[in-house]
Amino acid sequence: MSRFSSNLSKLVLLLLVLVIYCLESATCNARHRRGRKQEPRQPSIQNSYIFNVLDYGAKGDGTTDDTKAFEATWIEACNDEGSTIMVPPDYGFLVGPIIFSGLHCEENIVFQLDGRIIAPTNPKVWGSSGLLQWLEFSNLNGISIKGKGIIDGQGSVWWENAPLEDQGDDSEQDVYAPRIVLISSTSKRKMPRTRPAALRFYGCSNVVVTGIIIQNSPKAHLKFDNCAAVQVSGITVSSPGDSPNTDGIHLQNSQNVVINSSDIACGDDCISIQTGSSAVFIHHVNCGPGHGFSIGGLGKDKTKACVSNITVQDSTLQNTTTGVRIKTWQGGSGSVQGIMFSNIQVSDVKTPIMIDQFYCDKRKCRNHTAAVAISGVSYQSIKGTYSYKPVHFACSDSVPCTGVSLSAIELNPSPEKKHFYGPYCWETYGELRTNTTPPIDCIQPDKRIPSYDSC
Repeated sequence: MSRFSSNLSKLVLLLLVLVIYCLESATCNARHRRGRKQEPRQPSIQNSYIFNVLDYGAKGDGTTDDTKAFEATWIEACNDEGSTIMVPPDYGFLVGPIIFSGLHCEENIVFQLDGRIIAPTNPKVWGSSGLLQWLEFSNLNGISIKGKGIIDGQGSVWWENAPLEDQGDDSEQDVYAPRIVLISSTSKRKMPRTRPAALRFYGCSNVVVTGIIIQNSPKAHLKFDNCAAVQVSGITVSSPGDSPNTDGIHLQNSQNVVINSSDIACGDDCISIQTGSSAVFIHHVNCGPGHGFSIGGLGKDKTKACVSNITVQDSTLQNTTTGVRIKTWQGGSGSVQGIMFSNIQVSDVKTPIMIDQFYCDKRKCRNHTAAVAISGVSYQSIKGTYSYKPVHFACSDSVPCTGVSLSAIELNPSPEKKHFYGPYCWETYGELRTNTTPPIDCIQPDKRIPSYDSC
């Protein structure tokens, strides 16, 4: 009996030791788990990976070529959904031409730009003939560029060296603007003929660009080609008013675009809307200097152009060559329809309201009877001062403008100017819904117009 009791006591003691050991092990494991950073299996936007370009070899001293470091950062970041690429403040990164391709990337990548990205001015970087873009994001779904940083195209070296005959396909020198004399430089560091856009998105969807500054682009500052669901807000575009062909924002074949709360100063169209664009909403944008808000040019070289459902409202233009404009070449086909310009304030604008179906980027263009049809254009509450002509409607003889309506138009001559012209209309049909200042009595009542090549 005593032996049994002794063995029982040993067994109880052994069990007690095991229980204490297990409890302590569980506690330690829990503490270990709490103290260790857990790596998520599937990163999300709320719990994302962060990739700093400095960790991939970028120097950020403004002189060292950081292109490869940016490429390496992108390759790592795009493997994880919701990742963030950090371009930190207080650094200047010299980056050459680069494509951030999304062909093998996850979605919802954020490019957090708080530093400065600088374009190289060494002609060798751009090749003998030049490139069409500098920084390009392509084939991405859910790409955001945000922050307080700067994209600096250092365009002055390109503008000075641009050949005299340089005329881009998408931003031609405007016949209504002062002629810009481009200087053909004899410098040994002459830049290539083809000038790049600073920032381009191609084939992207759910795009956000907010907060950043894009300045001194060699050509267009911000381009969207074949994109859908685009939001641009709170950005600043800045280049001199005499910088050639430097569109602020350029849209082509893009749909469902919102541009708002931004300041644009450039040497060409503040916003240029080209063929294939629809459902575009622009509001609270300040433009000037520049060539205003433009649809076109469309139909060049007898091409078909389709633009529809464009709204520009609650915006200002100051010291621009035109205000709100539609421009098409003779000989084109297609249509522009469903356009509204509303609550636009102009100050010292050369021609605030314009439709030009005889657009020509040369001294003389060949006449054609075909034209891009323009219909359903509304001008509401456009007020301010002009320095040349308040309204210019030059429509095609064979394909006249129809459905043009004006209301609450109040345009007065700029007090600093002395020579003005009155409103001009040619083959323009529509209605005046209110009295206008000055009186626009050249609009003809709408008549039955045969349907043209619509889109």
